[in-house]
Amino acid sequence: MLDLRHLQVLRAIAREGSLAGAARALHYSQPTVTHHLASLESHFSARMVRRGSRGATLTEVGEALLPHADAVLSRVQLAEKEVRDLVEHGTPTLRVGTFPTAGALLLPPAVKSLRGQGVELSLTEGELPALLDGLRSRQLHLSLVFSQPGDRLDLEDDVDVHPLLDDPLLLALPADHPCAARDRVPLAALREEAWIVGTTDWDPCDRLLTWACRQVGYEPLHALRTDDYGVIQGFVAAGVGVALLPRLALGSPRDDIAVRPLDGPPLARRIAVAMLRSTISRSAADLLDALRAQADRITAAWAHETVSPRPDGVSGGA
Repeated sequence: MLDLRHLQVLRAIAREGSLAGAARALHYSQPTVTHHLASLESHFSARMVRRGSRGATLTEVGEALLPHADAVLSRVQLAEKEVRDLVEHGTPTLRVGTFPTAGALLLPPAVKSLRGQGVELSLTEGELPALLDGLRSRQLHLSLVFSQPGDRLDLEDDVDVHPLLDDPLLLALPADHPCAARDRVPLAALREEAWIVGTTDWDPCDRLLTWACRQVGYEPLHALRTDDYGVIQGFVAAGVGVALLPRLALGSPRDDIAVRPLDGPPLARRIAVAMLRSTISRSAADLLDALRAQADRITAAWAHETVSPRPDGVSGGA
């Protein structure tokens, strides 16, 4: 019969590269590691580890078992944490991730409604890669995420993605720019402009910008890279470049910049909730419902406003 210790030993050998290293990592004696490895190999009637003068590596059979061992051990760790939270606090703890602009406008009203139901929340703010890592490692039960429409986030099959809203991308340019007098600005008119973009090439807004510029025959020139929307607006005002800003991140426009929609196909980033299927179902479902309601309110407000305001002081990245 399989024992969790068998899987822990296999994973430790894979990570440490030797039985001695696995023993140190697990605080076992080396004979104990050898015993559990032998039991595992006996269970499957196959060698799991290849030992040599330079250490130990997994065989093909061991490599096939390793991702299942990781999944089982991660699920057990999550179960232990959820049950301990419930025993210690008397209420479930829901671990939620968010990126800054969603944390400012989408999440607080939803959290307020859930806290009134006696649910404990642990909130983590971060950029998208860190949030996705948190979901993969089961450190987060659910997270607000964003992507380019049509993209698939690199998440496992046991994570469901629930769309909330499409966040339009708006053009920010200096208030005295010739195109500021237009109601809508075609990208073709910005061929000679420099663009202020994000720090990473995977950013959905920047990939959409590159795609849209290519449709009208040019590659956007990058003047500056930053993920801080306050910094972006400052450098736009200074005439360093122009930028695409998500509407959630815009806030009340500065007097020295102009914000205009682009002429042509609408560009937007998709905001969604990524949620583990194995999470605390009732609490997570209630938060998802509250987030959907807040997303509907934001979308309705956008339909009646030229620019969506945001609270003062929200100037962070994504």
